[in-house]
Amino acid sequence: MSEFRRIMMSSFLMLLLHFTAADMKYYFHTVRAGDEVTLPSDNVIHDQDKCENTTWTFSDSRSSVRLFEDGQIHKAAKAKSDRLRVTENCSLVIKNVTEEDVGLYYCRQFRSGEQQDPDSGVYLSVVTMTEHQDNDEVTLDCSVSTDGGCEHSVKWLLQGQDVVKDHRDIKTSQSLCSASPSVLSYTTGTPPIHEWTSENNNNKETGQDRKHPEGPALWRVIMVSVGLAALIISVVTVHIWTRTKGGKKRMRKNLEKTGEP
Repeated sequence: MSEFRRIMMSSFLMLLLHFTAADMKYYFHTVRAGDEVTLPSDNVIHDQDKCENTTWTFSDSRSSVRLFEDGQIHKAAKAKSDRLRVTENCSLVIKNVTEEDVGLYYCRQFRSGEQQDPDSGVYLSVVTMTEHQDNDEVTLDCSVSTDGGCEHSVKWLLQGQDVVKDHRDIKTSQSLCSASPSVLSYTTGTPPIHEWTSENNNNKETGQDRKHPEGPALWRVIMVSVGLAALIISVVTVHIWTRTKGGKKRMRKNLEKTGEP
């Protein structure tokens, strides 16, 4: 419709917790697709010229690839070398993040050929948000890509309030990996909803990759904020999807109700 204004979507990521396993420090980081992310190295050796004693390696359920070594981007990472760089403090920067970047990134420090201190690792998850318009109906899709099984519970907050507890007029469908408000209906003159937030709690995060021992359970929160700028439309349906990289999309339920014109 001619009066439809672009929906502005933004995501807030929270680096919430970290823990130390027997031989590796784990962090969890979530970023929106298309954004830039900086992955820190806790164990960096500070007397390096060009991080020549630092290596960065990427690992997911399919393979392991060296990204940075001997002060430069490794040839094995040639396909995405234009999106990678390492800062002066040896943090890894990834530009224009995609779902293919989901996985474990771990940093190692060496001195005289000997590894120093435990590895420092970051599990990266990616939030993808899309918008579809069909006449007066707009559908917002939110998917969270992780490298591993589906261990997430998702709930919706409306302007910081729990939809289930504080907005009983809005029906929700909640289950493992997804949460969907049944409907968001607007008519001309109805005040727009300025902010929806999805809170994604990781119920079971072992901190285990394919090379390192298991650590304690973690609680992870992903905050995804959707700003609706001067929204004047008839119906908005919101779907929440959660999927694992290389796996199928999952949507538990989508309930829909149309508001009065």
